[in-house]
Amino acid sequence: DCPPEAGDFRAQQCSAHNDVKHHGQFYEWLPVSNDPDNPCSLKCQAKGTALVVELAPKVLDGTRCYTESLDMCISGLCQIVGCDHQLGSTIKEDNCGVCNGDGSTCRLVRGQYKSQLSATKLDDTVVAIPYGSRHIRLVLKGPDHLYLETKSLQGAKGENSLSSTGTFLVDNSSVDFQKFPDKEILRMAGPLTADFIIKIRNLGAADSAVQFIFYQPIIHRWRETDFFPCSATCGGGYQLTSAECYDLRSNRVVADQYCHYYPENIKPKPKLQECNLDPCPASDGYKQIMPYDLYHPLPRWEATPWTACSSSCGGGIQSRAVSCVEEDIQGHVTSVEEWKCMYTPKMPIAQPCNIFDCPKWLAQEWSPCTVTCGHGLRYRVVLCIDHRGMHTGGCSPKTKPHIKEECIIPTPCYKPKEKLPVEAKLPWFKQAQELEEGAAVSEEPSFIPEAWSACTVTCGVGTQVRIVRCQVLLSFSQSVADLPVDECEGPKPASQRACYAGPCSGEIPEFSPDETEGLFGGLQDFDELYDWEYEGFTKCSESCGGGVQEAVVSCLNKQTREPADENLCVTSRRPPQLLKSCNLDPCPARGSVDSAWTACKVLG
Repeated sequence: DCPPEAGDFRAQQCSAHNDVKHHGQFYEWLPVSNDPDNPCSLKCQAKGTALVVELAPKVLDGTRCYTESLDMCISGLCQIVGCDHQLGSTIKEDNCGVCNGDGSTCRLVRGQYKSQLSATKLDDTVVAIPYGSRHIRLVLKGPDHLYLETKSLQGAKGENSLSSTGTFLVDNSSVDFQKFPDKEILRMAGPLTADFIIKIRNLGAADSAVQFIFYQPIIHRWRETDFFPCSATCGGGYQLTSAECYDLRSNRVVADQYCHYYPENIKPKPKLQECNLDPCPASDGYKQIMPYDLYHPLPRWEATPWTACSSSCGGGIQSRAVSCVEEDIQGHVTSVEEWKCMYTPKMPIAQPCNIFDCPKWLAQEWSPCTVTCGHGLRYRVVLCIDHRGMHTGGCSPKTKPHIKEECIIPTPCYKPKEKLPVEAKLPWFKQAQELEEGAAVSEEPSFIPEAWSACTVTCGVGTQVRIVRCQVLLSFSQSVADLPVDECEGPKPASQRACYAGPCSGEIPEFSPDETEGLFGGLQDFDELYDWEYEGFTKCSESCGGGVQEAVVSCLNKQTREPADENLCVTSRRPPQLLKSCNLDPCPARGSVDSAWTACKVLG
């Protein structure tokens, strides 16, 4: 390589003509590079003018044909030069900048950024491009503006606002920037000599999008170590090499996890060799060296079982102990130094578990109001849903949405206002309660009932059945296993119950106390399906002179609001007789004709 102070070879050839008059005038000549038609002619531009002149038909041998190429001009012709600096060689650098490389020392980074700027957030980071990256290209589409921040390896910070189109030198890295009315293009060939942070500044109401692509160097690489000490001082032993993770920027060894971050990084396998083959002095003077896998098995990794997961959902960690052990000829296993097992990868000591989402509450739609006038209640079913969308348990009671709330129907009522909102019976209240009884499979054996079947009848009293299983959750495989019933503790939930589907074609069903108790939790619940209500008044008993009207009391089905047989309503709860006066105007005398009233006489 040329020393930094040598300058540009083509520029030296142009400046050699500074003391030669051109058309009777002296000029300071600057090189014109990358001529596509004749790259090996010496074309120069007079400084401060648009004058471009070919000062020589050929540049001197060894001049680069193009600024970004190793190809050179010889006898006025452009000749190919490989990255190995050999004339005629076609060997090129890979995208990582390695001559004849396979691209394994860097990785392609491609992505898109969509601006989320606002009046309170005027700037945002698009992407951070690390030291050593190459072939960087960003395209912004929209009204916003790109600018740069840099940070050198020594910690020095810089900024470039990219205020205009042009080529700039930022921290010794060449930056080509083009600004158009509706987009901006940023290119950097690299390798970058500092960390570049590409930022965006809010300049318009519309959102912007930035597409970027670059090759990022893999700065953490595996480096093979020397052989470790021999496992025996005499009589034959073995020794191994290992690999350590090396930071190319700081030139120091770092934790292995940095190298594991890159899938392209393949850790070299340790090498094994025999050592200290001389016989031991205390022996009979000779010890035959045999393959180690016959008389002395190689050390190996051994692991304890995984611990229970630290969290039942939402992502947890489980761990285990991994140690290097050695087995002697008699089969006795002992722990030894870890380096002896480094010829094979060490098993992981931690792993994520139960990474599925935790159950969460899901509220269904509200039911109709329980009344048709005045104050009532409405209900909704609130389910605990797991990550598979199944009804389960395990949600926090503190965050559970409420299952009922008051509702007001603006229609006026013909009976006294209820002091408290009317509680709903079937179907909403019962349905909401039953859905809360669901049980979740856990790591402890427990009874898990399935949903109730449909009622066996379409009217009257029937039966519902369900399957109740004893199940356990296998946490490692996240699968459910069925167990014998005696493995589950506690009472087994009922697998059969009575159900009521309403009266059959006007019949008045009869229930035994046992049936109604199992059906709705008591006779009172069934009775309250039907209740007395006032429905208007009878005709006034007199047409004038004051009469009486009596409130009409009817037995209604509170779900359908249809009239029902009075035997279905509780007699003791029948509302009292309600009377009101009516037609209070005096009756006219027989044969007489009403005359107009006199004017009112004020007495006080």
